[in-house]
Amino acid sequence: MTDLQPVRGTRDLIGEDQRRFRHVADTARRIAATHGFDEWTTPIFEDTRVFSRTMGETSDVVMKEMYSFQDRGGDSLTLRPEGTAGVCRALVSNGLTQSLPQKVFYAGPMFRYERPQKGRYRQFHQIGIELIGPGEPLADAEVIACGWAILQELGVAADTILELNTLGDKESRAAYRDALVAYFTERQAGLSQDSLARLERNPMRILDSKDEGDRSIVADAPTIGPHLTADAAAFYAKVQAHLTRFGVPFVENPRIVRGLDYYGHTAFEFVTSKLGAQGTVMAGGRYDGMIAEMGGPSTPAVGWAAGIERLAMLMETPPAPPVPVAVIPIGDAAEAAALPVLQALRAAGIRAEMAYRGNLRRRMERANRIGARAAVILGEDDLANGVAQVKDLASGAQEAVPLADIAARLA
Repeated sequence: MTDLQPVRGTRDLIGEDQRRFRHVADTARRIAATHGFDEWTTPIFEDTRVFSRTMGETSDVVMKEMYSFQDRGGDSLTLRPEGTAGVCRALVSNGLTQSLPQKVFYAGPMFRYERPQKGRYRQFHQIGIELIGPGEPLADAEVIACGWAILQELGVAADTILELNTLGDKESRAAYRDALVAYFTERQAGLSQDSLARLERNPMRILDSKDEGDRSIVADAPTIGPHLTADAAAFYAKVQAHLTRFGVPFVENPRIVRGLDYYGHTAFEFVTSKLGAQGTVMAGGRYDGMIAEMGGPSTPAVGWAAGIERLAMLMETPPAPPVPVAVIPIGDAAEAAALPVLQALRAAGIRAEMAYRGNLRRRMERANRIGARAAVILGEDDLANGVAQVKDLASGAQEAVPLADIAARLA
């Protein structure tokens, strides 16, 4: 069985990789809580319609990347490719649309069948927040500010730039769509097959194309600014003003788009130049129509998602591994006495380990190998006096400490 390997596009998280991963998730969870967000955990798989409705039947994710399957009851299920749709489904199915606002944090694995590369996996992990209920520009700014605070706490904010755009309101997008159709129709001979199909269905998605020929045409495409209604322009101006008050720096990028009709107003991405092609580490926007797609009432909402793997890669210094204390008994009687000491240390929140076999020399070698900060050595003479020898493995200093006081002494 030695030829078994992780499935392509997946990986094991062990040692430093796991410490980085956990640090990102725990930091985000803590900062989101200070901003008033409660954690929700939704199922890893959902009814396929949860995603096909919200991501678009003809989107690349739905058509090419989802892990969908029929269960034994004949139902079509899908491993979640993103987190927002599940949160919106949970809001509706748990009857929470009348209990707004809801401020939601989530963290967990997502699944997409795409070409694995640095920072991109078929099983990947995201953190995200959703602010459901408020339709004011301040809500958009607050979720962005929360994301910025997480990046600052992780020590990666200096390596990222917040790029900001507006998709306007429905009237703005209709006028912009007409301008894009006119522009791309004149140049359709140079468009890729995918973009020709998008021209019919959703021309805004052409702006997202990765095809080099498309990108050269997109470079001179119209932007939405001239097509904004007065209300949409005012909304965008307020978002920017609030971000300035929150102390969040940003640049405008009119090429940031979201292709589905329920997206509107704010769209944003935190990007970096330190991860090669996988430059987006956090992205989001306003999606006031998604909850209605789930069968709920029309409900304003705004949020973002961030890749844990990409944020972990940005961190220059991984969190240090926990420093243990080695408990080293000498003889059977000492081993029996060592177990309450071991438990007392653990109850005090100290990582404590004890080797199962070996003489004093071998056990001390193991203590050094696991990076122990101190060793608690229990010999027969010490036990007779109710003490153990506590040795500082960095300095070599050693002292006799009463058994009942060891946990407090090492804490």
